[in-house]
Amino acid sequence: MQTAITEQHYAHPDAKIAESILTSCVHCGFCNATCPTYQLEGIEMEGPRGRIYLMKSLLEGKISHADSVVSHLDSCLSCLACESTCPSGVKYSHLIDSARSEIAEHYQRAAVDGMQRRMLSWLLPYPGRFRLAMLAGRLAKQFAFLAPRAQQAMLRMIPDRLPTPSRLDRPGVHRAEGTRRARVALLTGCAQKVMGPDINDATIRLLTRLGCDVVLSRDQGCCGSLVYHMGDHESSFPHMKRNIDAWHAEIDGEGLDAVVINTSGCGVVVKDYGHIFRDDSAYAAKAARVSEITKDLSEVVHGLELPASVSGKVPALRVAYHDACSLQHGQQVRAEPRALLGNAGFRVLDIPDPHLCCGSAGTYNLLKPDAAEQLGELKAEAVASVSPQVVAMGNIGCMEQIAAYSQVPVVHTVQLLDWATGGPVPAGLGDLTAS
Repeated sequence: MQTAITEQHYAHPDAKIAESILTSCVHCGFCNATCPTYQLEGIEMEGPRGRIYLMKSLLEGKISHADSVVSHLDSCLSCLACESTCPSGVKYSHLIDSARSEIAEHYQRAAVDGMQRRMLSWLLPYPGRFRLAMLAGRLAKQFAFLAPRAQQAMLRMIPDRLPTPSRLDRPGVHRAEGTRRARVALLTGCAQKVMGPDINDATIRLLTRLGCDVVLSRDQGCCGSLVYHMGDHESSFPHMKRNIDAWHAEIDGEGLDAVVINTSGCGVVVKDYGHIFRDDSAYAAKAARVSEITKDLSEVVHGLELPASVSGKVPALRVAYHDACSLQHGQQVRAEPRALLGNAGFRVLDIPDPHLCCGSAGTYNLLKPDAAEQLGELKAEAVASVSPQVVAMGNIGCMEQIAAYSQVPVVHTVQLLDWATGGPVPAGLGDLTAS
């Protein structure tokens, strides 16, 4: 694909990257076959190829940031199924992230939309604020029918009872049981600390049981992904730099074998820190170093291997494994979680159309509730079709989304692995232990 990017746009640091991505696209349309929004709408501009043409036209000055253009780009889930499908290796993720940054800079959103995005940016990266908002939201939940559609989606997300905060995921070092095999840092996240504290607890127990010292840095925080994918890059950078500094200090100190991420939506961005800060003289080398050792939890545990004795310690439950988009497309990690669950003694079931997003996609289910609802219902039907006893996955956003539409208990993969190696029964599975 030939380009004619304007001088004004070419002055932007992302322009050369965008040009390289655009010229690699041969507009074959294979990407549309696996794009969730194209499946829902069936129109060109709701698929990756159409959106690439829109982004190209913006860079060439042929179109402006009109409402219709922004709407098509906003409706992209950034699920990256298109990247897995593309035969030319088009790095769509970097293109859409750059376009959203430009939209945030040059486009004036409607008052309600802009306010909601600012509120999410102010709340989600900060567990303390988010928890208080969730507690306050429980009072407003009964009046959700009076709120605008987008706010209704936010209120429905609030559980009737918030989990008790974790006592394990506080700053410090959890020492390995027995001989130490590795020293790793764990990103404890932001929204996950409020919505699913058991996930971090299970992760710490499992890793220490397998011989890892687990470092929880006092200076780490939100990975920056939620804000970054909304286009507010400047607000996301301080979060990212804080993590880079914290982990780099550990690397230069006692050393780290890996930065472990148990929320795949965070993992995609942390693995991309090197790209994001490639032109930052103060952070380029440090960011690249962090990205190089960042791994999804399943990658780390698969490398350590579960003890051969774990199989048979728990009921051989039928576990439907859901491939989070950020794990299967963003990180190309598919086999490891399935292998681990199988080795732990569970019967792993594949969900039909695993490439299709569940509709969570970071803040998508809050900002685009109608499309998210359609995708959530489709995913719930696919889950039900294999008659599982439990659904497992590696991303808190997917967990919340699928639980809202499915009647089957939903857990994080690590909770099942922790249980199989001596940890507690995951919440909600008590009735299945006698199966």
